[in-house]
Amino acid sequence: MVAVGDTVVGLTPLLRVYGTKQHIDERKLWNGVETGDERTFEQDPKYAIRLLVDIAIKALSPAINDPTTAVRALDQIEDLLLRLGRRQLEIGTFRDSEGKLRLVIPIPSWDDLLRLAFDEICACGATSVQVMRRMNALITDLKNTVPEERRPALRYWDARLKATVARSFAGSEERLEASKEDRQGLGVPRDDASVNS
Repeated sequence: MVAVGDTVVGLTPLLRVYGTKQHIDERKLWNGVETGDERTFEQDPKYAIRLLVDIAIKALSPAINDPTTAVRALDQIEDLLLRLGRRQLEIGTFRDSEGKLRLVIPIPSWDDLLRLAFDEICACGATSVQVMRRMNALITDLKNTVPEERRPALRYWDARLKATVARSFAGSEERLEASKEDRQGLGVPRDDASVNS
């Protein structure tokens, strides 16, 4: 009933058992559950993304106003999403040797990971040309790299980003500038950039 990374307290239900015809020793169930004091990156990729999003939105706050730090956070978010986008994420169901479903664990989907990565940064960075440019490049890079079944969600975010730019920038020239793909967000779009890797 809880996912990796969920906070559990004294009476939080962890498991729900269905269809048993005999009593199950609760200690055996507890032996299958591991708890800890803190979330870890190895167990919970959402945690790493969440921390990076927090850095980005804090950098985009009016008190700090540091879009370059937000772009650097997006660099790391892209790295994580590229890795996750090529992995088998549908791993939350377990069957016995006869194929009967025995265990379901809540696991974040690709859509969940993208929502976590983009939603708040898109909202908080909506008026930052630098952030919008970097997000455009990030979404394009992901679309060009991840398997086809992951791309519809990215097309949704591409359209949502375009709508955000259209809503946030009054002039057509500003909208055009914010719509460019630029990995650094500094005004050197891919079309004009020379290759210097």
